[in-house]
Amino acid sequence: MSRHLTPSKIGLLALIRLYSDGVVPSSATIPILSFLISYLLPVHSHTSQENDSVSQDGFTVSIQKLQSATISYASAIPGRTVWDLLLKLLWAINSLDALHAFFSELPLLLEKPLDGSPDVPDDQKLLQQKRMLFSRNSPLGAFVRRSQLEFTRLQFHDGNNLWKSLIIYRAPTMAIWKRRNPTAGPRSYDSNLQIESFDRNGTLSSLLYGNFHPSSSKNDRLKHGNTSTDDMEKLLDYQVSRMQRSGNRVPQAMRSHLRAMAQSGLIIPSVASYVHFLDAWKSGDYPSAFDSLHRYFDYTMQSRDRSLYQYALLNLAILQADFGCFSEAVKAMQETIATARENHDMPCLNYSLSWLYQFGRSHREEMAEIRKKGVLGSEKEALSFLKAKAKESNMWNLLSTTLLSEANLTLSNGDNVSQAFESIIKASHLNVTKNTTEAYGGLMLMQSSIFERLGVACQAWSYCELFLQCYAEQSPSEDVIQIQCKSAYILARKGRWEEALCRMDQVDHEALRTLKYQQFWTTNLGILRLRRHLHREELDTGDHVLAQLRAAPTGVPELQYYISLIEIQLHMRRSDYAHALSLLEKLLSDLEQQEADIFQQLKAMILKAQLFDQAGVPQKGFSVALRVASLAHRARLLPVLWEAVGAIGRVLVSMKEFGATVRLIENVLPQALECEDCDLAAYLFSCLADGYMGMAGQAKGEFLQRKEKLTKALEALERAFEEFARIEDIRGQCEMMAKKATIMHRNGDSVLANDCAARYLDIRKAAKMQG
Repeated sequence: MSRHLTPSKIGLLALIRLYSDGVVPSSATIPILSFLISYLLPVHSHTSQENDSVSQDGFTVSIQKLQSATISYASAIPGRTVWDLLLKLLWAINSLDALHAFFSELPLLLEKPLDGSPDVPDDQKLLQQKRMLFSRNSPLGAFVRRSQLEFTRLQFHDGNNLWKSLIIYRAPTMAIWKRRNPTAGPRSYDSNLQIESFDRNGTLSSLLYGNFHPSSSKNDRLKHGNTSTDDMEKLLDYQVSRMQRSGNRVPQAMRSHLRAMAQSGLIIPSVASYVHFLDAWKSGDYPSAFDSLHRYFDYTMQSRDRSLYQYALLNLAILQADFGCFSEAVKAMQETIATARENHDMPCLNYSLSWLYQFGRSHREEMAEIRKKGVLGSEKEALSFLKAKAKESNMWNLLSTTLLSEANLTLSNGDNVSQAFESIIKASHLNVTKNTTEAYGGLMLMQSSIFERLGVACQAWSYCELFLQCYAEQSPSEDVIQIQCKSAYILARKGRWEEALCRMDQVDHEALRTLKYQQFWTTNLGILRLRRHLHREELDTGDHVLAQLRAAPTGVPELQYYISLIEIQLHMRRSDYAHALSLLEKLLSDLEQQEADIFQQLKAMILKAQLFDQAGVPQKGFSVALRVASLAHRARLLPVLWEAVGAIGRVLVSMKEFGATVRLIENVLPQALECEDCDLAAYLFSCLADGYMGMAGQAKGEFLQRKEKLTKALEALERAFEEFARIEDIRGQCEMMAKKATIMHRNGDSVLANDCAARYLDIRKAAKMQG
C-alpha cells in the first residue's frame, strides 16, 4: 500500500492538468472544481451526515465516477467532451517511463516559488505560459506538490506496483478506448509490449509483469492498491467521528471492507484498534474492548508523548461505567481529571467534570465519597462552574448540555418552572447561533418533558414529532431512541396501543446493534407490553414479562423506577395489598434517600393513596393525597395534581361529602382532559359518577332532582367506560358496566339492566378468550 499515491489520485491529477490546460469550458468549471475539492478536502467537511456509512468509494475515485463527472461537459476542442480528453491523457501513460514523465511535468502546473528557484527551460516556459497555474498553497496546488513529492520517494518496487494498479484501474475503459483507437490491442496498456523486437518472454518483461494481466482475478492485492495509507486513515477517522457522534457500531459493509483489507496483508493504521475498541464497546464485548483500548494507546504512546494519557483514562472510565463497574469508573475519571489538569487540557477536563456530574445524578451512592471531598461542590455550584468553563473554552455543545442539566435540576427539585424555561430558551438560542445540531435531541426531549409535566400533552407530542421529522438524521441515535420511546408512551396513554408498538418498531435496526441502546429499547418495549397485560387482566403473562424486565440489566434508574411502580400495580390487581404496600414503602424510602425527581416521588405517593382506596380504607390516604396536591401545585406537576384531586374526591365520597366531590372534580376535569391520559380521565369520571350517585341518594323526596343526578351519573359512567375501553382496561370496563346495571335496576328499567349485564359478561368472556 502506498502512503499517498493511488491510481484514483493519478486520475484526479490528470483532470487537474486538463483544467490547467484551459480545455474545460466555463460552464463546467464549477462542477469540475466541486468534484475535485470533494475528494481533496477533509472528509468531515464534505461528507453528508445522512450517510449511514462511508466505504472505500467515499475516499477514492473510481473510473466510473470520473466518467460520470466529465462526460456531460463539452471541452474547448470541438467534438470532444472533457471525458474524451481525460481518457486520452490516461491512456497516454502507456509505460512506466511515461508515468515518470507525467509526474515530472507536474511542477509546471504551479506558480514559480518565491525562494529563487531556477527557471524552467524555455520550451517548458512557453508551455507554462499557456496554462492556468495554481498557487502552491491552494488546495489543488498543495495536492499537486505532495503527489509529485511522494512519487519521487517511491521505491522501484512500489512504483512498479503503482503502475500495475493504474493498468487495472483504467482497464474498464478499454472498450471505449478501442472504439476511438482501432489499433489498440490486449497489450496496449504498455507501448513497449507492442514493439515487434521486444522480447515479451524475456527477463525484463518477466521482472515487470510476470503472469500479470489486467483482467486476471489474481490481482486482488493490486486492486487494493487503489487505497493508500492516507485514505485508510481518513476512512477510519471518519468512522471514529461518526461512531462517537451517533453512538452506533461499525456498519456491516465497513466491517467486511476492513476485514478484506486486513486479510490481503495491507498495512492497517493504529487508529483501527480504536475503531475495534468502539465497536466492541458498543456490542457489549468487554474483554475485546478493553484489549483494543490498551493496544491503541500502547501504539500511540510509542510515537507521541503523554498528552493522550488522559483520553485513555477517559475512555476507560466510560467503558467501566457502561459495563457496571461504577467504583472503577469513578477512580479512572478522578485520575483523568488530575491528568487533564496537569497537562492543561481544558476540553478534556471540562468534559470529564460534566460526565462526573451526570454520573452522580444517576448513581448518588457511588459519588458519596467525592461529594465529601468537595470535588464538584453542590449541584448548582457544579453547573455554574461547568457553564463558565464551557464558555471560556468555546465548548458550545457542553454549554448547551449544561443549560439543559440546569433546567432538569430545577424541575427535579420542584423549583420555579419559569427558571427551567429560561435555561431551555438559552440552550435553544445557543444551538441556533452556534449551529450545535447534535444538541437538538436533548433540547427537544427536555421541552417535551416540561410540557408533559404541565399537562399539555399535545405540545409534548408536537416536540417529539418535530424532532423525528426534522432533526433525527443528524442527531445521536440515543436521542432518537429516547424520543421514539417517549412518543410511544404518549400514544399508549391515549389508548393507541398498536400505534405505540408500531412506533417502537420504527427504531433503526442499525442503532439496535449497540448493546446499550438495544437494552434501553427492549426495556421500554417490555414496560409497554406489561402495562397492556395489566389492563387486559393477563396477570400471569404480566408476571413473566416482569421477571424478564427484572433480569435484564438496564442501567437507567428511571426505567427501574417504572418497573417497580408496575410491579406494585400488579400486586394491587391481584388484591395483594400488604405486599404492594411493603414494596411501595421501600420504593418511597429509596427515592427519598436518592433525592430523586419530585415527579417520581409524588407519583409513588399518590399510588399509596390509591392503594388505600382499593383496599377499602380511602380515608387513610387523605393526608397523603393532600400533601401530594400541595407539592404538585407548587411544582406545577398538573397531571399528578389531578390524580391527587381524584384521590381526595374518593376520600370525600367515603365521607359522604358528595356535593364537594362533584364540585371538586368538575372544576379540574377540563384541564385534566388536556393531559390526554385515558387512565386519568377514566379515574376522574368514575369518581364524578360516584359523587352524582351519592347526591341522588341524598335527594330522597325530590324525584326530578334525583333523576337528574342519576342521568349525570350515567353520563359520567359512560365516559369513564369509553376511556377504559380505549386503554383496554377490562376491570375498569366491567366495574363501570356493573354500576350502570345497578342504576338501571334501581330505576326499574330491567331491559337496559339486562343489556348492561350482558355487556359485562361479554367483556369478561372476550377477555378470557383473548388471554
